[in-house]
Amino acid sequence: MIDRYSRPAMARLFAPEHKLELWLKIEMAVAKAMAQAGEIDSAAVARLEAAVAANREAIIDVPAIDAIEQVTKHDVIAFLTHVEKLCGADARLLHLGMTSSDLLDTTLACQLSAACDLIDAGVERLLAALKQRAFEHKTTITMGRSHGIHAEPTTFGLKLARFYAEFDRNRQRIRQARANIATCAISGAVGTFANISPAIEEAVADELGLAVEPISSQVIPRDRHAELACALAVLAGSIENIAVEVRHLQRSEVREAEEYFSKGQKGSSAMPHKRNPVLSENLTGLARLIRAAALPALENIALWHERDISHSSVERVTFPDSMILADFALHRLASMIENLVVNADRMQSNLDRSLGLHNSQRVLLHLTSSGLPRQQAYELVQRHAMSAWHEEKPLVELLVADPTVTQHGGTAAIQSLFDDTYHLNRVDEIFARVFADA
Repeated sequence: MIDRYSRPAMARLFAPEHKLELWLKIEMAVAKAMAQAGEIDSAAVARLEAAVAANREAIIDVPAIDAIEQVTKHDVIAFLTHVEKLCGADARLLHLGMTSSDLLDTTLACQLSAACDLIDAGVERLLAALKQRAFEHKTTITMGRSHGIHAEPTTFGLKLARFYAEFDRNRQRIRQARANIATCAISGAVGTFANISPAIEEAVADELGLAVEPISSQVIPRDRHAELACALAVLAGSIENIAVEVRHLQRSEVREAEEYFSKGQKGSSAMPHKRNPVLSENLTGLARLIRAAALPALENIALWHERDISHSSVERVTFPDSMILADFALHRLASMIENLVVNADRMQSNLDRSLGLHNSQRVLLHLTSSGLPRQQAYELVQRHAMSAWHEEKPLVELLVADPTVTQHGGTAAIQSLFDDTYHLNRVDEIFARVFADA
């Protein structure tokens, strides 16, 4: 992924140098486990370990290994050849009984596990921001919309609480996917352990902090990887969900909330007045890229017989990119929420523009409870609501001027239905549900 959308800690996990470090760590872990089991010469493994330590910087040489791969056409063989050149004959003890996928898949499991931990931290930061701002605006009344049209009042805090609950579910999905992706396979060609003991796999898994893959058939089953890709895709959808809301709220006609506009920031090369929702637009675009990785991951599940490498080229691109983008997007979104400018006065102003139409359901319920048939009450309220809209008159005025309405509803009772604080009666209960375990 390009530097523009990368955070160093996440990008480091997928850097070629880190991959080689993991390859070396895993190969040495296998050799030491075999030595401890008495399967190979422990003195030779000790010499190899010393040689690796002395030549570590030279071993982690991406251009040198790439040059060898130009000849071997095989990345793992290129790496082992390079290590043997530097560390001597004892390097023959590396990769015993292993196949390339043992190394590659276990390495990927290490990378993705660590990446999930960073994603988890990003979600935690976002949840903290959403919770803080939700409580800050718990009773900040604003118009709720359905189909983009004024519906009934809600609060800005409830908007944020809804997003909090959504990202809490994302956190659970990412953690579940991390648990299922963190598996080690050191089982040899076609996964039969013909040339290496399952005890070695267990020892290596324990050292790496991974679970043992129950059955790998040479590759770790790709349903695990598909689960993670899908969890990231859902996460991306949730990121876009907030981003789109902010973009709508920042529109000139709405102006209820907007991204922080810093000193010296410019919105347009042509129009000095512009304050564009650039962060949320950016997040919308990044979400598309993250989601795009889900379908190839699902298609990677089906491989020929015990293994082919049709999944390999896909994962070399999609997992680094989607992980790096998700990490970047989470922190960009968290910062956006932390600094979001909320215009409560504008929210009230927009609410007032509805002319009280948002209380039409209250009037309908009141009239039906007073004995008026529902369909008659609906048609009555709707007729006055349409008049209020076209004539730009408060709905309550038209209602109390209608004898049929006042006869069944009573003038004072009808007027009392236009107290907007009524719509906030259950806010505390909703917050208690959402933040019960927070």
